[in-house]
Amino acid sequence: MDIQFDFKGAPVGGHIINYLLEKSRVVHQNHGERNFHIFYQLIEGGEEDLLRRLGLERNPQQYQYLVKGNCPKVSSINDRNDWKVVRKALTVIGFNEDEVEELLNIIASVLHLGNVQYGEEEGIAHIPADTQIKYLARLLGVSASVLTEALTHKKIIAKGEEDDTSKYYSVIGLLDIYGFEVFQNNSFEQFCINYCNEKLQQLFIELTLKSEQEEYEAEGITWEPVQYFNNKIICDLVEEKFKGIISILDEECLRPGDASDFTFLEKLEDTVGGHPHFVTHKLADAKTRKLMGREEFRLLHYAGEVNYNVNGFLDKNNDLLFRNLKEASSHLFPVAVFGEAATQFKASLAKLMEILMSKEPSYVRCIKPNDSKQAVRFDEVLIRHQVKYLGLMENLRVRRAGFAYRRRYEVFLQRYKSLCPDTWPNWQGKLSDGVSTLVKHLGYKPEEYKLGRSKIFIRFPKTLFATEDALEQRKHGLATKLQAGWRGYSQRSKYQKLRTAAIAIQAWWRGILARRRARRRREAANTIRRFIKGFIHRHRERCPENEYFLDYVRYSFLMKLQRNLPKNDKKDNYPQSVPKLFVNTRLNGEDLNPKVIQALGSEKMKYAVPVTKYDRKGYKARSRQLLLTSNSAIIVEDAKVKQRVDYAALKGISVSSLSDGLFVLHVPADDNKQKGDVILQSDHVIETLTKIAICADKINNININQGSIKFTLGQGKEGIIDFTPGSELIVAKAKNGHLSVTAPRLNSR
Repeated sequence: MDIQFDFKGAPVGGHIINYLLEKSRVVHQNHGERNFHIFYQLIEGGEEDLLRRLGLERNPQQYQYLVKGNCPKVSSINDRNDWKVVRKALTVIGFNEDEVEELLNIIASVLHLGNVQYGEEEGIAHIPADTQIKYLARLLGVSASVLTEALTHKKIIAKGEEDDTSKYYSVIGLLDIYGFEVFQNNSFEQFCINYCNEKLQQLFIELTLKSEQEEYEAEGITWEPVQYFNNKIICDLVEEKFKGIISILDEECLRPGDASDFTFLEKLEDTVGGHPHFVTHKLADAKTRKLMGREEFRLLHYAGEVNYNVNGFLDKNNDLLFRNLKEASSHLFPVAVFGEAATQFKASLAKLMEILMSKEPSYVRCIKPNDSKQAVRFDEVLIRHQVKYLGLMENLRVRRAGFAYRRRYEVFLQRYKSLCPDTWPNWQGKLSDGVSTLVKHLGYKPEEYKLGRSKIFIRFPKTLFATEDALEQRKHGLATKLQAGWRGYSQRSKYQKLRTAAIAIQAWWRGILARRRARRRREAANTIRRFIKGFIHRHRERCPENEYFLDYVRYSFLMKLQRNLPKNDKKDNYPQSVPKLFVNTRLNGEDLNPKVIQALGSEKMKYAVPVTKYDRKGYKARSRQLLLTSNSAIIVEDAKVKQRVDYAALKGISVSSLSDGLFVLHVPADDNKQKGDVILQSDHVIETLTKIAICADKINNININQGSIKFTLGQGKEGIIDFTPGSELIVAKAKNGHLSVTAPRLNSR
């Protein structure tokens, strides 16, 4: 893939060249392998309407091309989600709906093509059922008769009728190629793939040696020849003109007469039978014959031995189906998708080598961790096999045949300068002199290293390992010194900070004490002044001059009254309410819904407060508003009057002796307007009860209860509220059906 960039470095285009389409996987899969993922994604994730248009069923078992490997479903793969990702990706890269439709037509046509059944009449192939042909013709946009002709008859194309594709200039090229493949049954595709890997290995070794040699020359280091396995002999065996395996295969495909895969094998035995990297069952010794079939030949690749089965070599090399379908189809997409003939692979690979030789390539080797497609699982045997067949060890041997390690002077000196007293902590002279001084101190022998113009070259890994070991030991010594210095500095800094902080705290605390004394004196003087002024104006109406004096007198009177009340006739939070003045109302007109104000009519609202009402059944808490008028207490929910209790019908009010805010309004049981007693809770319970008692003239009807309160549910039924002291306020329905209230004690009794 060639990727084009604009002057800003943003990708603006690209060009893809197929060097070898893995077409064999479409028609055949090894056991445990699947076909291309897009087939399964389309069947599992495609919409019902889409599958109907394509003539597909949501069952991969119905298609011959999807069941060869006995693996239509994989637990670790979600085809439905992957289909969504693919559709989104097509939109992102600019495919419109019509282009996606044409692409899916081609994918579906491949599945239908796999289900086409062939018959024979008088030695001529024919297709007995035309159901699949009709689907194919509609999807590919061709005539059914022309398509049938293309599928059942061959056409010979003269050499030179096909032209080449255009080339594009690119800044960055990406080559995605299969790794070395060795299966139980290796065919024409594995032969091409492994031939490509032989060429890439040859290129890699050449470029590696070339870069090594160029670096040595640039640094003024004498180049020493490197011993390595040159796989040119294998590449020549495959690609040599007139005598190579590909040339023999092409010749056998084109010659008149009964050419077959077996005659091709015989031709190989006659032509390259004496080659040291080639062997067949006929040419092999007795031991090797047991491991080879009669229709196989073996190549000794750089990575190891591979047996190839010649069955299908001629047909796959001819690749006539593409040419026939190309003429039959009027669509642009099928021509682009089916690709080049396999016989042009050698030429395209030669062009690829030319491109790669002109670049500075970087390599990414992909290792397949396991055969079960599971994450975080590594098969050691499988990985070791791939490392061998990828030629990684051979590449490492070439890299390490000369000087195994090389670094620029500044990097080497910066890392290891602590190992020499003359270079630690800083070297002031030339970098080359500093490195020379350092290696002499370390005791490097002359044959172990070379000094270039800007780099040091170390021949043996053991020399570098010894240097690293010395650095690790040196780090411990340096760490001890740094720790000692840091501890001393840290303790001195800590002492100075503590001393400064202590002085600051002392000064700050003295200031606080002085300010407290001054404030207490001012507050005492103000209190005395306000008390005297209030005493002077005590007979006037309440005003700023006498309010402090009046509040103090009121508070003293109420507290004295509270101490003189009977023990069980006072509420626990009474002392806390004494200092707080009652307000006229807790809700103003703007806090009430206009419909509620309208419902009151001419009734004047004397007091309003937000409350919580507990249902008589289930005791569910609901937010309400309690309004007091001259004649009744009204309970409101938003804009709706939920209940009206006339003061004349109010039998009494019950409240507990604890600090909770619950109280019960008792009404007659035979009053049809009411549904039973009303259970309410207020955050200002003493103020609220006082207001109700005054408005209803029921001052003597407030009962302070110990332990529990009984109330009427309606229709003669009774309920009970149980009160218990605790650490926090909790209101909940108990298992016995009572309403349980736990309230904290604020005052000891």
